[in-house]
Amino acid sequence: MIPKNESPQSGIADAGYSRFELRAAYVSLFSMSCGPRRDGECLAQIKDIEEITHVSNEKAGTITTAEPTVEKETRSEEDLDLPWQVVVHNDPVNLMSYVTMVFQRVFGYPRERAERHMLEVHHNGRSILWSGMREPAELYVQQLHGYLLLATLEKTG
Repeated sequence: MIPKNESPQSGIADAGYSRFELRAAYVSLFSMSCGPRRDGECLAQIKDIEEITHVSNEKAGTITTAEPTVEKETRSEEDLDLPWQVVVHNDPVNLMSYVTMVFQRVFGYPRERAERHMLEVHHNGRSILWSGMREPAELYVQQLHGYLLLATLEKTG
């Protein structure tokens, strides 16, 4: 701030007003917020993008870095490789001939097998069309959804 007595360039001080000058000040993140206190000292914690926590003691000026918590995947390779089933459910929208044609296109079934699965869906409300590894099963379900059929992926066992 410029005192009233000094003459500024604009002449505002002569009219009885004081002029303010704004400068960017250095503000420490540690002084802005204070986390838990230990022995009268402020400990501040900051998380950055890598989720590593920096703990700082203002008085001592030390920074220590704690390692992030790593969670281990609970599923094993065997769990992913268990047989999965592609199940088609009945819907009142699609024609029987359309459903048969979709089974032939997606799974490469002959007409008789595709019709057998279509009738199973019609009478029982669902049919297991394919069983095997998860990744191809997910692809089959996605393809059936593309044909607007209601299909799900179920784990066997």
